[in-house]
Amino acid sequence: MPRRRDVLLRVANVNPESVTTHSDRVLYSAIGVFVLLYFVYATLGGAAFVEASANYTHPWWQWVVGPLVAIGVVAYDRAVVGRVAISYQNLDSADPRHLLKRPTLGLYLGRVGLALLFAVIITEPLMLARYKGEIDAYLNQVHNQQILAMSSSGALGAYDQRLTFLKQRDAEDDAAVAKLTGQAVAKRRDARALYQQALQDSLGDGISRKAGCPAGGDCDKLVRRSRALDDQAAGLDRQASKLKATQQSARDARTQEMVSLTRLIADQREQNAAAIRADAGFGARTSAMAHLVTSDFWGIGIFYVGIALLLVALDCAAVGLKFVSRGNAYERSEARAAREREHAALIAYERGVADARVYGEATMRVVAGGVDAATRDEGLTEMAAERARAQLRDNVAGYKPRSRHFSGQPERPVDRLANQKPVRT
Repeated sequence: MPRRRDVLLRVANVNPESVTTHSDRVLYSAIGVFVLLYFVYATLGGAAFVEASANYTHPWWQWVVGPLVAIGVVAYDRAVVGRVAISYQNLDSADPRHLLKRPTLGLYLGRVGLALLFAVIITEPLMLARYKGEIDAYLNQVHNQQILAMSSSGALGAYDQRLTFLKQRDAEDDAAVAKLTGQAVAKRRDARALYQQALQDSLGDGISRKAGCPAGGDCDKLVRRSRALDDQAAGLDRQASKLKATQQSARDARTQEMVSLTRLIADQREQNAAAIRADAGFGARTSAMAHLVTSDFWGIGIFYVGIALLLVALDCAAVGLKFVSRGNAYERSEARAAREREHAALIAYERGVADARVYGEATMRVVAGGVDAATRDEGLTEMAAERARAQLRDNVAGYKPRSRHFSGQPERPVDRLANQKPVRT
């Protein structure tokens, strides 16, 4: 069971047995603390990114994705911190310069690239959450401007133009009827004035100063003119009524169209408002944040940049400490132990190869001797068989054949083998 003070070393992915100096223990304990802090930061950032991707609908599974993202990045950091670049060249050398390989920038540059990537993916959602109030206020202004702009353009503009035209036609028809009605009202007013004059003239207060209203007189003329004006006014009223009747079908059609246009305008405005309200996701908030930073740098921008740099520094702290502490006592101790094991394994491997070579050579010699002995055994067997056949022929034929050495026949290999002395094995 690891000691309590070794927990941070385990978190930093280093071997506590090789941390022998106080400075290395402080260093790797600090790296362990940064790894833990970064785990919390990456968890919150991953959850904030998921929430921003879901258009700030607060999905419950953001707290499942956040820890997974944090575990992935922390695993990469622990791999970088726990890796010791051991050199396996010149294993029999005791020179400290041969213990470690030169640092490979690819590993650290990859981590820097990952830090910049996470600065956008994780840090930016956290910054947007930090300045949520300011961003909402700015987006409200932008949305109001968009609503005003969309009210005078697009479908709404066309609907408004058509509605205005229909209202203008209604106004023209109303004006035509009102003109006739106004003329009738004027004639009636004139008729009333003439009749009033005729009445005054009949009372002796008129121009003639004579009472009564005799035929052919001024009073009578005024009465007839008044009646004529009333007749004209009635005719104008009939014309206005007839005109209004002829306009009624067109008016009804325009009224229905205006009702439909009013409904379409209301629906379109509701759709536009919904679309504008929906334009408040990660992209819109990022754009709003950029506007706030550039428009008020010393008010909002300076804090935004400072907090962002602080979070990026937290992102790179563990790997940065690893990079600047290269070649410390811990890495040299790990390199010595690894090179010692490799050297011992290499010597054992070379001995095994030499033993296998010697064993192979001995085996080949044994096999070669066995093949030679088998060949000699086969020759003896053939010679014995030949002698047995010769003895059998002598016994059956009852005579001894002449030597082939003096018969002029060539000596067979069997005869040559029979003349040889037996070989002891």
